[in-house]
Amino acid sequence: MDNMMIDSSDEPQTDFIYCCGAITEVLKFGSRQLHSRHKKLFLIIPGNPGVVGFYRTFMQTIHSMFGYRHPVWAVSHAGHCVPPCSMDMVEDVSSSAQCDVFGLNGQIEHKLAFLRNHVPSETMLVLVGHSIGCYIILELMKRRPELKVLKAIMLFPTIERMAQTPQGKLLTPLLCHMRYLAYLPVFLLSLLPEGFKAGLIKCVFSGIRSLDQTVIQPTLDLLGGDVAASILLRCNRPLVPYSVLS
Repeated sequence: MDNMMIDSSDEPQTDFIYCCGAITEVLKFGSRQLHSRHKKLFLIIPGNPGVVGFYRTFMQTIHSMFGYRHPVWAVSHAGHCVPPCSMDMVEDVSSSAQCDVFGLNGQIEHKLAFLRNHVPSETMLVLVGHSIGCYIILELMKRRPELKVLKAIMLFPTIERMAQTPQGKLLTPLLCHMRYLAYLPVFLLSLLPEGFKAGLIKCVFSGIRSLDQTVIQPTLDLLGGDVAASILLRCNRPLVPYSVLS
């Protein structure tokens, strides 16, 4: 009975862990730890940026729709979160650079490592991917066919290799270099006081009547210098070489 009370809580919990040597945020509805009684896990693989706070309301809806019976987790991309004061962006700079954890292949291996270390092998998985997260899910199933995937749900999938088309070969290097220009205004914004940035975000979003207020804080996190660096600068092979198929 006590276990059911824990699972029925609709308040999310956040864990910060090192996975593949990089800071990782795990947002959890339901149980914080998986046990033998947890036969099924809904796992959200985000798009780019991989900030799990953007999926909070979506996760809460899934959790309640299934009667709070199954945990619903979302795992951020490596480095796509603001670490707590007691942790750094990377645990070991040399090992993170060696495995290119911030690149596309590194992010796929990052999710495989998370499943291997934090999800029991007997747990049935409902994988929900958004944008580039859909491609990551396809790679997870390809690289680990023994995963017990009950269902894979693709939301606005980014799975076509656009970078290999003639136009893609022309534009991809340009877009990769343009991300350095994008970092400058984000870096300057990161120097502003938190209250001012929050007010600026609310002003920008003020025209959206149906705005979910839970996206304010994740958007604020994006304006942090370290997070912007992980998303824009640290990817030698960034998470945007594919077209969106919707």
